[in-house]
Amino acid sequence: MSKKLPPIDGYTIYDPIDPLENLVGPFFWKELDDGTQHFVLKAETQHCNRHEIVHGGLMMTMIDLAMVVAAKEHSEEQLVTVSLNSEFIDAGHAGELIEASGELIRRTGSMAFVRGKIHVAERTLLSSSAVFKRMRLKTAKQ
Repeated sequence: MSKKLPPIDGYTIYDPIDPLENLVGPFFWKELDDGTQHFVLKAETQHCNRHEIVHGGLMMTMIDLAMVVAAKEHSEEQLVTVSLNSEFIDAGHAGELIEASGELIRRTGSMAFVRGKIHVAERTLLSSSAVFKRMRLKTAKQ
């Protein structure tokens, strides 16, 4: 688990044992009063590419996490990303608080459709949509 402190009080690491998310982030999370699953990352130089802007791969990892959490709707089911479409709109920089959230559009018996956004204050950095396959958890035979 990362030893980094959240950039905002009341936030915690969403999944403290996920090795990739905590290596590239970590991404801090809080459920807002309106039920939105909100993620934040204080961008540092290691989150940036050689052009000194927040790396696109980092933002895509962050939005994938935010949208899959939105798709779960408080269930413990596993979701697998089938499709992830993103448009980069603006650049983020070291020192900025990068924010992400997703919105569930529709769930079917086997799929979830979500859209999401990454932003710094009112400035949108990335707009995204995704389709997730809902996986049924296998239980041990008794």
